[in-house]
Amino acid sequence: MASIASSNASGTTAGTGTAGRNLWTVVLCWITVLLEGYDLVVLGAIIPTLLKTRHLGMTAGDATTVATLSLVGVAIGAVLVGPLADRLGRRLLLIGSVVLFSVFTLLVPLAGSVTTFALLRLAAGLGLGACMPVSLTMMAEHMPADRRARASTLTMTGYHTGAVITSLLALRVTDDWEVLFYVLGVAGLVVAVVQWFRLPESEAFVRAKEAPGAERVPFAELLKPAYLRAGIGIWVASFMGLLLVYGLNTWLPKLMNDAGYPVPTAVTQLLVLNVGGVAGLVLGGFVADRRGIKLTTLGWFAVSVGMLACLSVKMDSDLLLDTVVFLTGVFVFSAQVLVYAYVTHFYPASVRGTALGSASGIGRIGSIVGPSVTGALVSAGIGHPWGFYFFATVAVLAFLAVLTLPARPPQEATTEPTA
Repeated sequence: MASIASSNASGTTAGTGTAGRNLWTVVLCWITVLLEGYDLVVLGAIIPTLLKTRHLGMTAGDATTVATLSLVGVAIGAVLVGPLADRLGRRLLLIGSVVLFSVFTLLVPLAGSVTTFALLRLAAGLGLGACMPVSLTMMAEHMPADRRARASTLTMTGYHTGAVITSLLALRVTDDWEVLFYVLGVAGLVVAVVQWFRLPESEAFVRAKEAPGAERVPFAELLKPAYLRAGIGIWVASFMGLLLVYGLNTWLPKLMNDAGYPVPTAVTQLLVLNVGGVAGLVLGGFVADRRGIKLTTLGWFAVSVGMLACLSVKMDSDLLLDTVVFLTGVFVFSAQVLVYAYVTHFYPASVRGTALGSASGIGRIGSIVGPSVTGALVSAGIGHPWGFYFFATVAVLAFLAVLTLPARPPQEATTEPTA
């Protein structure tokens, strides 16, 4: 009896310890993604102020350059982190990335020229780009395979929660935009300290590294026949999806302002858009786990086409405008994340970090193209309505890319437990 009691106590303790590890992973990965979401919107929220006050002599062209270089850094960071995370581990890569982007973010308000401003955003982007793929990988590896869509979408609610926080702060601080960067930098360093003491390594990564024959996974592994078709579809869909996310978050206030809406209303639409994004992520994850990730992603991109086309029309009703912008956030932002959910479901743990890093990194090229093309349309004086025509076309291309994805993972990707 004593041995049975001891065994039960030991099992309870182990279970409690595992639950605690999982909770810390969930919380810290979610907060890390929140920080990236905060950063996603911060530049778009302050561009109208920077241009109005001519900070450092900044022009619309300069703002486009700053936004572009920021995203170049993010793209490079996302591509580099995948193979490193599969080789060195998720934990240290995530902590180091958070520290890197936090330090350079704190320096942004101190920039003495547009060039320095842009270079600091580039450096911060290197760290920032690594955060999301590693966080999504760790979260997916802490969930059964049949809940991976929810793991991805619920983690990404942090992304748009951060964007909502930025929008609210931007409405309050108005011309004191520097506060937005100081808040982000300090918060990031605090998070990194907590991660150092509380964030465990992914058990799936540890098991994969200890497996017989385990070795470093090259990017070329993704080009093998078992993965190539999915890889091409994922890369194109991620490119188009992130083009939409970053294009909208960077330029929506300006596009709304060009359409004739006052600046407060235009900035408020950024808030409404990202509230819709949070709601869409919660809904999309549950639907995808029940109906299938591919089918749900197709439906989400299809509705996105209609919503983006509607935004090209000037609306006199605030309620109608808020509703359309909200639904745009619901479908556009969660459609992009469902592409990541497909990656975590399709690829095995041994290549998952590399696959997700490549999807995020190649997608980040879209995040550069989106603000750049939209910025060019704004500079030409045709941001509204042509910016939204452009976005609707991109959503159509994303739909077509998802249509090419295999419905099921290859045999070797089905060896992980599903419960």
